[in-house]
Amino acid sequence: MNNFLKEFKDRGYFYQCTNELELTASLNKESINAYIGFDSTAPSLHVGSLLQIMCLRLLQKHGHRPIVLLGGGTTRIGDPSGKEETRKILSDKQIENNINNIKKIFKIFLKTNNEKLKPIFVNNYKWLSKLNYINFLRDIGKHFTINKMLTFDSVKLRLEREQSLSYMEFNYMILQAYDFYELNKSNKCKLQIGGSDQWGNIVNGVELIKRETGNHVFGLTTPLITLASGAKMGKTEKGAIWLNKDLLSPYDYWQFWRNTDDRDVLKFLKMFTDLSLEEINHEKDKNINELKILLANKTTEMLHGKKEADKSDILAKNIFKENSSGESLPGIKVNKNILSKNIVEVISYVSKDISKSEIRRLIKSNAVKIDNQSITDEKYIINQSLFLEKGFIKLSIGKKKHFKITN
Repeated sequence: MNNFLKEFKDRGYFYQCTNELELTASLNKESINAYIGFDSTAPSLHVGSLLQIMCLRLLQKHGHRPIVLLGGGTTRIGDPSGKEETRKILSDKQIENNINNIKKIFKIFLKTNNEKLKPIFVNNYKWLSKLNYINFLRDIGKHFTINKMLTFDSVKLRLEREQSLSYMEFNYMILQAYDFYELNKSNKCKLQIGGSDQWGNIVNGVELIKRETGNHVFGLTTPLITLASGAKMGKTEKGAIWLNKDLLSPYDYWQFWRNTDDRDVLKFLKMFTDLSLEEINHEKDKNINELKILLANKTTEMLHGKKEADKSDILAKNIFKENSSGESLPGIKVNKNILSKNIVEVISYVSKDISKSEIRRLIKSNAVKIDNQSITDEKYIINQSLFLEKGFIKLSIGKKKHFKITN
């Protein structure tokens, strides 16, 4: 087996491949260019995109060149895959700003010092904006049948749920196939990688290229990652786990990984760190909390650097000391209108992933503290005088959640 594909499988990245034998032969024969597309709907990617980024990182490791397609064109349309409603349309300026911010993330994860392997950044607006509609329908649209398009999950699921699907979104799969065709022509791209929900779109591209040019290209998909709890990777009730530190601090990023469910730790060490499989196998019998810290340190180091990872580790240890002041915690500003409400409302505002009934239960069990003192009354209102001495209070919810509240 090809080394790239072997590690791709061993790390849990593999789901489907269009023609594995031919792809193996091609990878063994030469260094290839492979792409993954990322639409630019927000000023940052979140952890839900990290698996795809790790795939590009693995490509580089094995001597292949990644192409990062930033969908300036397709962002204007909206991918219906897994969506229940039409995507909000962004302005040209918003899309451009998002692309510039997202590009910075890739420059952290992907090596740029090797001319032959450094990532190629492309924006599909460059070619999609120049398409002549009549010519496009005649030359490309002829390869797509409505019968087949209606069988793809991205379309079928929306229709089954009787949710509206615009003609604009319906066209998305044709545009994605055309992206692959364009990259094969201009950048000799031989492989598209994407999540399993992109399978139909990827196969369309493979078939379009074969019909139009006779070239043999390949598609490879990864499984959709959900947490052991059943939640979607990268999203929490509190919000997305962003890869941009302007949107999420290194400490909060570290904490996300530190709080990984026991059942996910080994899987995530394989998927989201550079630790070799031998190293992970060697570490696997350690205490589960040590493994969680290892995961948090390695993932944070990759994105934010070793200094921030070490700082987050030390900060967490200090915070979890029984009588720590909370001085070193990242501050959360809470206005006086919220602070004047009872403790249940304040906690609900600060930590949106906890229900009010759960907050009341924690109060009854002495698990809510302010400046290390237990709060036992759910109608308790924080006294403003508590802020006078230090300028903040430390709010603790259970053993794992600690906040530095400023007003």
